[in-house]
Amino acid sequence: MTELTPHGSRSVILTVADVIDETADARSIVFDVPDADHEHFTEYKPGQFLTLRIPSDRTGSVARCYSLASSPRTDRLPKVTVKRTVDGYGSNWVCDNLAVGTRIEALPPSGVFTPKDLDTPLLLIAAGSGVTPVMSILKAALHAGSAPITFFYANRGVDDVIFADELRDLQRAHAERLTLIHWLESLQGLPDDRSLATMFRAYADHAAYLCGPGPFMDAVHKALAGAGFPHHNVHTEVYNSLSGDPFADVELEEVSEAEDAEAATVDVELDGQTHNLRWPRKRSLVDIMLAAGLDAPYSCQEGECGSCACTLIEGTVEMDNTGALDPEDIADGYILGCQAHPTSDALKIEF
Repeated sequence: MTELTPHGSRSVILTVADVIDETADARSIVFDVPDADHEHFTEYKPGQFLTLRIPSDRTGSVARCYSLASSPRTDRLPKVTVKRTVDGYGSNWVCDNLAVGTRIEALPPSGVFTPKDLDTPLLLIAAGSGVTPVMSILKAALHAGSAPITFFYANRGVDDVIFADELRDLQRAHAERLTLIHWLESLQGLPDDRSLATMFRAYADHAAYLCGPGPFMDAVHKALAGAGFPHHNVHTEVYNSLSGDPFADVELEEVSEAEDAEAATVDVELDGQTHNLRWPRKRSLVDIMLAAGLDAPYSCQEGECGSCACTLIEGTVEMDNTGALDPEDIADGYILGCQAHPTSDALKIEF
């Protein structure tokens, strides 16, 4: 057997500890974590994802992001749940090839689809395999929070409901806090924005977290707007295919004297600490943070995963790609650290 070694300093080799058939086309993969990396893979935030390096005969490998269905507060080992898609190379490879004892390369948990306060009343909305990150948030909030939670979950039919037994058990154990609403297309048809708005209006003071297929998400966004939800209370998880190699270490070029002379200055707040950095105009925020030895949150470096999203408090930037952000996010001050370049002389940014 060929020895599997990491392709970069951030990646880790995980071993499959268990494989669970959730439905006919969805499997959960539970991972053992090396002791040296235990903290990074067990103290993640609910709603985050793992990036797996999947072998490919054509390109050597592809990177795919899969949400953690486990909760750092209730589950000893991290678990992702993957549903096959017809043309999904990654999902089919995972379901066909990962078995107990299989080793695979992964990046530490990442992503910003996670509540800042688990005591906030929550409206959790999912369709199909979009339940995965929402399930992680649900379990964490039930364990550590005290506010009411409503969970709306749409599927084609009863056999497609991932985590059906676990959801039933959670509802029984937390009947005073958890309201579980199933929507089955086989019985109720496709959910439309008008019927959803009527249903969601009662929860307009809740923070909404949603994940699912594009058409479903479009209907839900319209419904939430119609139900009176302010934009800042609506949080969406969206996955885009990655074309680059996030497993490779970032190669940082030395800053020239000319670049440094024209550099902006930025105060970056990260993990409660503020760092004052010089920011050359053609470098990304992630690049200058890494060069300064900071543990910058990032994954794809393509602007597609949203891991490096942060808030621009003062100053102005331009971005090469805004793929992980919608116009409302940008209007609210969010930027992508891996894509942002300064256009003002002084900036302030918070992660």
